[in-house]
Amino acid sequence: MPDCLSADFAKRLLRSAAGAAVLALGLQAPAQALTIVPTFDAGFDATAEATVRSVIAGYEAAFTDNITVYIQFANMSSGLGQSSTFYYGGTYTNYLSKLAADATSANDSTALAHLPGGTTPVPTGTSLLATRAAWGAVGVNIAAPSGGVDSTVSLNLSLMNFTRSSIDPSKYDLQAVAQHEINEVLGTSSGLGWGGGQYTPMDLYRYTATGSRTFTTSGDNAYFSINGSTLLAQFNQSAGADYGDFKTSGLVQSAFGTPGTTPNMGVELTMLDVVGYNLASPVPEPTTLALMLAGLGWIGFASNRRKRPR
Repeated sequence: MPDCLSADFAKRLLRSAAGAAVLALGLQAPAQALTIVPTFDAGFDATAEATVRSVIAGYEAAFTDNITVYIQFANMSSGLGQSSTFYYGGTYTNYLSKLAADATSANDSTALAHLPGGTTPVPTGTSLLATRAAWGAVGVNIAAPSGGVDSTVSLNLSLMNFTRSSIDPSKYDLQAVAQHEINEVLGTSSGLGWGGGQYTPMDLYRYTATGSRTFTTSGDNAYFSINGSTLLAQFNQSAGADYGDFKTSGLVQSAFGTPGTTPNMGVELTMLDVVGYNLASPVPEPTTLALMLAGLGWIGFASNRRKRPR
């Protein structure tokens, strides 16, 4: 079982962000499904709350993992979006064995075939940090934090379009921002930059353009890939944004986005799939997905550490 980090340390590990629509998949909730329980502060009006609830419904329809996640949504007056989430430590060998036992998709099989064996997959040792939701996705059950909330997601609603039916080109898409943040609560953040040599499951999917696994934040040669050869997106390497976000524009998890756009998730579903979540409907394998995204022209938005609008 993972060990719970202290509340203060866990919250220091978190960063920020933005995203897009699982709802576009047109899925219906499976019999066994992910459950996200939200609470909202007084800064959310009915329209903003309804949009976030519709985003949550999309996740619950998309994933069959039988876990419950508790998220507090708050309005903030600066930046764009950020999250504060509890992380828990566990051994890589335990995580890998659970991940293998939980594999359900072609992407899972590809990822497992390329993950390192042994006990030390990262430069500093044998352990990984993951959110309670991410551990739960691979079958490691952890009690909810004493306060009853896994994460607080803060959104600057004054900078956002609440719906996609009436778009102010100077504002950001609430649906996308909420999705980016929820992705991180589920476990797509990187541990790079947290200090102390911390790593998360997402850090196992960082490759150079030549297919070597990389944990550096210097230079500009880090890509998300599940096999080391098909590069799905380029990771952000700027200290001004999270290292788990993408430099590649037009994606939900991009470190920097564009006002007025309405991006939808694609590669982000692959990210969640390979860190342990089970999709109700399969995501195309990387080569097909890369071609689909290229055909869409990388329409998009996003980010993780971003506490400021981009």
